[in-house]
Amino acid sequence: MSKKYLHIIREVAPGSIAQELELVPGDGVYMVNHQVIEDVFDYQYLINDEEVVLSVIKENGEEWELEIEKDFDEDLGISFESNLMDNYKSCSNKCIFCFIDQLPSGMRDTMYFKDDDSRLSFLQGNYITLTNMKDKDLERIIKYKLAPINISVQSTEPELRCMMLHNRFAGKLMDQLKRLYDGRIEMNAQIVLCKNINDGVHLDRSIEDLSRFMPYMESVSVVPMGFTKYRDGLYHVEPFNCEDAAAVLTQIHHWQEKLLEEYGNRFIYAGDEWYIMAGMEVPEAEAYDGFGQLENGIGMMRLLMDEFREALAAVDGDDRCRHVSIVSGKLASDHIRQLIKELEEKFPNVRADVFCITNKFFGESITVTGLLTGGDIIEQLKGKDLGERLLLPVNMLRSGERVLLDDITVEDIEKALQVPADIIKSNGDDLVLKILGKASGRKGE
Repeated sequence: MSKKYLHIIREVAPGSIAQELELVPGDGVYMVNHQVIEDVFDYQYLINDEEVVLSVIKENGEEWELEIEKDFDEDLGISFESNLMDNYKSCSNKCIFCFIDQLPSGMRDTMYFKDDDSRLSFLQGNYITLTNMKDKDLERIIKYKLAPINISVQSTEPELRCMMLHNRFAGKLMDQLKRLYDGRIEMNAQIVLCKNINDGVHLDRSIEDLSRFMPYMESVSVVPMGFTKYRDGLYHVEPFNCEDAAAVLTQIHHWQEKLLEEYGNRFIYAGDEWYIMAGMEVPEAEAYDGFGQLENGIGMMRLLMDEFREALAAVDGDDRCRHVSIVSGKLASDHIRQLIKELEEKFPNVRADVFCITNKFFGESITVTGLLTGGDIIEQLKGKDLGERLLLPVNMLRSGERVLLDDITVEDIEKALQVPADIIKSNGDDLVLKILGKASGRKGE
């Protein structure tokens, strides 16, 4: 038996079936119902039966075969050392727009890992290209109903997609999408738009091709390519300007009207950057059809604004005195300032200063708040009057931790700037709460 398929138990839940069977951390599971387990999806699929045979190698080398009777879908109570029960699949592409290829040297190793794993698409919402997927991988997605799956498309034209991803297998996309469609797998797609490459008529074709897979292809987002200052030796791509952004939005809005009329859904959505780049207001909430691609920056600004105003309208103004500072990237700073102005009208003794941080670490063309670093924040806020609290958006932090992209911690920032910091969750309600410092009375209370 290959050690590749021996999955080591990290934890056994108290009172679980696994504990009753005297399984302990360090034991290894390698088969369920006499089938070898490749990863977490094999395991979860196979243990759903009411009668399960579990093949185990104990830490001392003994081999156990455990016959289990349980309720359908009842979990065994086992956690494994690897969440996937397998190694992550890395990306074999050399995409002309790849952000990781534009990172400076000296960052932590995990920053340079390019994942392209369908399981992470299902579990975490990551976008994958499908270029490293074999027929059996597609069959497993369909068999286990791993949906929704998020797909990085860029173009539906085979030759163009092969060029953009620098991968000769990238041209099989439409056949792969057809198989997923036939298997009734819900999908979302992303197009990273590169000027004079996959825009214009190429974007029209991609939208038209992808719309054929509705309703299982649920949505498509279009976002502009990001540029850092570390592009020496990489494929030359021109950045979009204000006029370009307006033209892209005209094109997308045309398709939205057409598809809304035909299917009752706009299907294609523009990233917030396009509207801000073009100097246009972001659309109202109904234009996002439920914010299906919110984590991809589609409608995030509109939702934040609406949540903020709803939360502000629900509280009574008062004469409290408070002074805080808010960190923002260039992209969102003007919208945040407008919201703060509305809050200060209701709370005249509250002052909230918005500091727009220039991204010197990656380059000034990077304007999103989520890519700001602790070093830039400290350098640009040193000596400033920051008030009682510094408010830091949670999307700047590594998931579940208090660490920014350059490994500077929230505590490092507090120490350097001599001000306590609060973390703002990704919603407008929390922004109101963190500015005011304590809950205000609800209207009518």
